Amino acid sequence: MRTKRVFAAVLVAGGFVLAGAQTKPAAEGPLFRFTEQPGKYAVGLKVVEQYDFSRTYRAKIDAEGKPTVGERARPLQTLVWYPAETSGRKRMTVGDYAGLLATETSFDRPNISPDWKQWTDAMKPSMGESLWAVKDAKALVGKFPLVIYAPSFSSMAWENVDLCEYLASHGYVVVASPDMGATARGMTPDLTGIDAQARDISFLIGYAQTLLNTDMSEIAVAGFSWGGISNLFAAARDNRIDALVALDGSMRYYPGLVKNSGYVHPEEITLPLLFFTQGAISLEEQAKYFTGKDNDGPNVLNAWTHGDLITVDDMALVHVEHSSVYQRNEEIWKHYPENRKGDYSRADGIVGYGWVAKYTLTFLDAYLKHNAEAMAFLKKTPTENGVPPHMMTVGFRAAKGTPVTFEALRVGAGEKGFEHLAEVYAAMKKEKADFKVEESAMYDWATELQGDGHLGEAVEVLKLNTAMYLESGNAYETLGEAQEKAGQKVEAVASYKKALEKDPENADAKDKLKALEAK
Repeated sequence: MRTKRVFAAVLVAGGFVLAGAQTKPAAEGPLFRFTEQPGKYAVGLKVVEQYDFSRTYRAKIDAEGKPTVGERARPLQTLVWYPAETSGRKRMTVGDYAGLLATETSFDRPNISPDWKQWTDAMKPSMGESLWAVKDAKALVGKFPLVIYAPSFSSMAWENVDLCEYLASHGYVVVASPDMGATARGMTPDLTGIDAQARDISFLIGYAQTLLNTDMSEIAVAGFSWGGISNLFAAARDNRIDALVALDGSMRYYPGLVKNSGYVHPEEITLPLLFFTQGAISLEEQAKYFTGKDNDGPNVLNAWTHGDLITVDDMALVHVEHSSVYQRNEEIWKHYPENRKGDYSRADGIVGYGWVAKYTLTFLDAYLKHNAEAMAFLKKTPTENGVPPHMMTVGFRAAKGTPVTFEALRVGAGEKGFEHLAEVYAAMKKEKADFKVEESAMYDWATELQGDGHLGEAVEVLKLNTAMYLESGNAYETLGEAQEKAGQKVEAVASYKKALEKDPENADAKDKLKALEAK
């Protein structure tokens, strides 16, 4: 991973819109310092060097044409921040975190690449700064909600170290690993890359199950930039995830990738989402910098109607300022012109980041800890919450209605009774005319019900299946089998006859009908 590529990723994959290509001196203002105060818990840090053995990362033959030495499974340097017992031991510094770069993918062979060296050189003014975590501090006894942090394009696991430590100090276990491509350290701006990070997220959730202090019933994923599209993909496939946070997430800039995934449907997702956006971007700017097939798709935020949506427009922040590590990199401020609106300064960006952290914590408190005061905070105006004037705007849009999905159909059957299943389906068809459940999914549902002894309910499911698939002889045969098991002989005979009407060559239906009529 080259430093230039990291910087480019901020523009290309992360959604950082530049005002121009000219070079300016370092932005005036103070060096970054996190403005929020820690919570009541001390913070511990655990660094775990582990592999996802279900995936191959390194090729059999290396770049020199020789057999690859060492483990070829996917390496995941995993950082865990957690509530810990108070300790007088030395706290982690920015430099200590930077030292982890040398072993991100080569656990037993430390090696800092020239590109990461260039990155850490740009952070020299901050390297000695002490943060909050104590490495390997003793974890507190208890159960704490889990937050998986997904970094931006090709970035390190600790790119938002201040946010991660802050959440841990307020009673969360936070787990993160570097953002890597499928088979190399550098991320790729495509569906393959997103899938790799989304699978990392699910792997980390599975790993967190082994930790003694995690409450696995309350899980959120927070992601910055590219991590803010990967977490969406992870949530679309992993129903263990209960809430999402996107720090100027790329789902906003690359709806085409969402559309082309084939399985990510924002209009069907019922999770609460906290979405931060960089300072206002006009439609003209959006069209200029984000074009092509990856941008041709529905607006994810507009489609997010079945889950609560809290949108925070960070008027004082440009894209990179949603990361505390990026804020500490002086090369960014030296070579990247600021794209702020009005007279916002670097100092405003530091203050703004603190409010990003506060809103993130409050959102998690509301949805993972079910805190009523936190929920009330989210619904107030920024001014009512003490945010400085013109720093941000906040919108709260409550979820409404029920998404038209197979899961919702099952819920409707459970709530209204299986005898009303056809009515539930008809109501859903009114909202989405082309809604239809796969025939195999209906069979599986009925089989599950029969296995639990719910024969009548299985019959109702298979009745609906015949209504969906009017010309399917197999649908009627399967219904007849269920009716026969339920003791409904007359109905079963009629269903077998209907199956033969649709498919006269159905030998199984013929045999079952003959045997049933002979009884």
